[in-house]
Amino acid sequence: MQLARLNWNIIVKVTGILLVIEGLFVLSCLPVSLYFQGDDFKPLLLSGLIILCTGFLFWFINRKANPNDVSKKESYLIVALIWIIISAFGALPYFISGYIPSYTDAFFETMSGFSTTGASILKDIEVIPKGLLYWRSLTCWMGGMGIIVLAVAILPFFGFGGMNILQAEAPGLTKDKLHPRIIIVARRFLGIYIGLTVLEIILLKVGGMPLYDAVSHSFCTIATAGFSPKNTSFVQYSPFIQYVVIFFMMLGGTNFALHYFFIKGQFSKVYKNEEFLFYLCILFFSAFFIAIGLFLTNNLNFEKSFRNSLFQVVSIVTCTGFISNDYMTWPSYLWFLLFLLMFSGGMTGSTTGSLKCMRHIILFKNVRSIFFKLIHPNAWLPVKYMGKVVQRDVIMNILALFVIYMSTFAIGVFILVSFGLDLVDSCGSVASCMGGIGPGLGSTGGIGNYAHLPYVSKWTLSALMLMGRLEFFSFLVVFSPGFWKK
Repeated sequence: MQLARLNWNIIVKVTGILLVIEGLFVLSCLPVSLYFQGDDFKPLLLSGLIILCTGFLFWFINRKANPNDVSKKESYLIVALIWIIISAFGALPYFISGYIPSYTDAFFETMSGFSTTGASILKDIEVIPKGLLYWRSLTCWMGGMGIIVLAVAILPFFGFGGMNILQAEAPGLTKDKLHPRIIIVARRFLGIYIGLTVLEIILLKVGGMPLYDAVSHSFCTIATAGFSPKNTSFVQYSPFIQYVVIFFMMLGGTNFALHYFFIKGQFSKVYKNEEFLFYLCILFFSAFFIAIGLFLTNNLNFEKSFRNSLFQVVSIVTCTGFISNDYMTWPSYLWFLLFLLMFSGGMTGSTTGSLKCMRHIILFKNVRSIFFKLIHPNAWLPVKYMGKVVQRDVIMNILALFVIYMSTFAIGVFILVSFGLDLVDSCGSVASCMGGIGPGLGSTGGIGNYAHLPYVSKWTLSALMLMGRLEFFSFLVVFSPGFWKK
């Protein structure tokens, strides 16, 4: 068998450029450390310089590599490698500072940030210096639109295009053609992303939240990541702040193409979008049902019941993972509904994880078509989405993803149960990390964390975060034998 020839010089060069970007982000945390006079200045400085120098070395050695677009195989390999590499290096500030002395835990926390999962091993978040917590929030913000998408807007300055990298990292992101040039598409998305972040910071500050907390929470809201600098997340904040966060979590779970159409005044493309309507129905019908349950069982007024319900439903569906109430204290049928919502996800082309609404719509319509065919064998009922017939290969791809997703879920649960975790904890942890949600069930749900899990379980969940973030195919294709054949 002849092996495929891959241009490793380009792969290492692109990796080097992305490490340089990561190193600069780490160094951007130094002013925060100085302002709050934490003991994390030297660890951040040393980590940033290590990452920066390593990235520069990778780039310098391969600086003469052909600056043409990477091939599709090379782009998939870059995507699979870069998330592991940036997480491996991004764990250095935690590890060198000693605040997370286990490298396994440091890697778990970093992968959780970059994959926008929000699952944490920190038992007492508020004792961590502000500079380190700022880096923690930054990992979420960088991962929200994808470090690769971020690089697409920057790589051209270094002589690289980015079409294949963007498609490999975020399939479906550019389904709505906003502009024929992929670089301009990426920059427009980044502009919207930054604009929403700034707007939320302003509104949270108006609501009385300190600036540092407002910035940290906004980074993790738009990215639908869920890391909070507070031990109790949003439990202690005012109703106004909670409603602001609910609104921006919903925006983070919305296709960024729809944000662009809204800004351009093309409102019909927003309110007629089939996935957007389905997304809103899931949010509000689920929230209303849970609110009724809380109102009847928790002796709360309806507004607070609805706010707690809506906050948690939006947080789970958008895969953000913030907490406004410990849902593990709710009746079991209510937190079980939240568990089912972990398999929903927001819209395609958003910062959310899990299966996403469009795939559910097509699956439901395909099931309806099958039942119709059983009743009327000679009839033909095509599966349509947004008024267009969905091709058979698209349906098969969605079915394949669903099978892979559920099979991986079963394998992950089996591994965690094998290492001593009970079934509820295992199911919640695996569903949460695969979907990029953060809190799970049982000891990892609500205000719990992942610190007590065995090392093997943490590495397993880290791998699931990565696979879920890359929607499985972009990651698993690298391990297929055909990928390495000529």
